[in-house]
Amino acid sequence: MLIADFLDNFTPLIIFGMLVVAVVFLIIFGVMAFYFRLWIQSIWTGAGVGIWDLIGMSFRKVNPKTIVRSKIMAVQAGLGESTGITSKALEAHFLAGGNVPLVIRALIAANKAKTIQLTFREATAIDLAGRDVLEAVQTSVYPKVIDCPPRGSARPSLDAVAKDGIQLKVKARVTVRANLQKLIGGATEETIIGRVGEGIVSAIGSAETHSVVLENPDMISKTVLARRLDHNTAFEIVSIDIADIDVGENIGARLSADQAEADTRVARARAEGKRAMAVAAERENMAEIENAKAVLVEAEAEVPLAMAEAFQSGRLGIMDYYSLRNVQADTDMRKSIALSSSNPTK
Repeated sequence: MLIADFLDNFTPLIIFGMLVVAVVFLIIFGVMAFYFRLWIQSIWTGAGVGIWDLIGMSFRKVNPKTIVRSKIMAVQAGLGESTGITSKALEAHFLAGGNVPLVIRALIAANKAKTIQLTFREATAIDLAGRDVLEAVQTSVYPKVIDCPPRGSARPSLDAVAKDGIQLKVKARVTVRANLQKLIGGATEETIIGRVGEGIVSAIGSAETHSVVLENPDMISKTVLARRLDHNTAFEIVSIDIADIDVGENIGARLSADQAEADTRVARARAEGKRAMAVAAERENMAEIENAKAVLVEAEAEVPLAMAEAFQSGRLGIMDYYSLRNVQADTDMRKSIALSSSNPTK
């Protein structure tokens, strides 16, 4: 009876304990079921990621599947922890916002190429800088061709003028290889295009005649390559090939014609200025003549007054006046005879 009473009293506790154990078992089973597959893959491939590391990744907000699969790819490709690819390093790169699988694939591609020296630290730095590290490695293995000018640009060709004034329209193709050591902080494709375009224009401009360039287009490539245009850029220029070259306008003749037209306009403006000055001087002379005539009329108007005053004062007699008039009439007659002799047609 005592045992039965004891069991009756503790039956709820036993049931509660069994429920707790069952819940704990289910939690452990769920966790193990979630991480067991990744853990088994890690063990069989030698990735070296433990079960507790997988559980800790979830608490650190890291995707365990991404880390394990990236570590497996690295180990299977022969990139062990001696290269710096550890679980902690992959987690740190993931937490920094990097693309872990892309970095591992880039390192595998660089390792298979055997001619590219790329460390895990450099790859993560390139990835965090916003560059596509896998594309950079692929460009190092397989050089990339850049059109100069780019396709779809406003100007379909590079226009330059030789010393003889003939315009040449050039299209070039630049073959570049990524420089992984200068990918961070190095100039991009736009800088390469700009420098190559400037070099082509300068090379054509230094040519004596356009026919020299047409006979030997390789001269442009050699001149441009000698200037080391890939300095401080993320690329290494392999070659510069002239894809097309056409003859454009005669810029020198057009400039000469424009200069002649400008000189003509300047001469016309100067002649117009001189004519205006002559007209102004003529008008000034006419104004002075009119002023002189006005002075003469004013002076002639004072003659009768003076004569009247002379008559009144007795300084001039009537006979003197008639003698004066005779002299004046004789003078007018002489003038009329002189005018008629100078113009016999009239």
